[in-house]
Amino acid sequence: MFYLLIILLQMKLIKQITDLNKALNDQKKIGFVPTMGNLHKGHQALIKISQKKCKKTLVTIFVNPTQFNNKNDYKTYPKSINSDLKILKKLKVDYVYLPTVNQVFVDKKLPKITLNKSQKILCAKFREGHFEAVLDVLNRFVKLISPKSIFMGKKDYQQFFLVKNFIEKNYKTKVYGCKTIRDSNMIALSSRNNLLNKTSLNTLGLVTNRLINLKKAIYKNRLKSKKIIHIIQKDLVKKFKIKVEYLECRNTVDLSTDINSKSFKLFIAYYLNNVRLIDNF
Repeated sequence: MFYLLIILLQMKLIKQITDLNKALNDQKKIGFVPTMGNLHKGHQALIKISQKKCKKTLVTIFVNPTQFNNKNDYKTYPKSINSDLKILKKLKVDYVYLPTVNQVFVDKKLPKITLNKSQKILCAKFREGHFEAVLDVLNRFVKLISPKSIFMGKKDYQQFFLVKNFIEKNYKTKVYGCKTIRDSNMIALSSRNNLLNKTSLNTLGLVTNRLINLKKAIYKNRLKSKKIIHIIQKDLVKKFKIKVEYLECRNTVDLSTDINSKSFKLFIAYYLNNVRLIDNF
């Protein structure tokens, strides 16, 4: 109780929609950083960018159950609310909103969000309904918060791409993509990394560096990208015992497979010791 009181003296901790409305009533230039908690340096980087660009910053911590395809995955998703609040306090965040599931989904009349056929690629191909749920929950948050800007990491580039297109089409809110924060082994920081043991983390680092080199090889010879990817994927599966869902190149303009004379990224999703990991380079 004493700890919570200290937090409240430094930042506004909000748990009710009515309190959220009161707190943001006169705020016109809010920067919004949506998170699912278990905060790391990647989240902190997003918050710092928001604080530089906006007068006030609001962070949400909400693990959205509708975006999980696996119920067990939802149950085991890392949660660390006390340490998260300590981090947010140290960063001097203005507002932290901790809604319940019922609060977020109180409006039952919002239209259903669907992806078209061309958008059902990469993770959307393997995680049915996932991005629709992400877009739905962010749509609800934007209606509640009316932020000037949203700040998201590019580790899940497809998610950022879809959110940016949807939000900027329907609202006056600008969506900023921020670079992926990596550790000394080039591993992309992610809450899911906490589900891996030391041996798996070492493997993750080795796989990541192989993929970085693969991107460089493709950049030098785009016309043979599919052949190069096929060879490296077989080697990765054999050497590191991973299960690859997809490994492919797509351009950053419309996420199509045309990478000739366009900026492109190498996308991967794979399982390492039953933990699903994604990255792009």
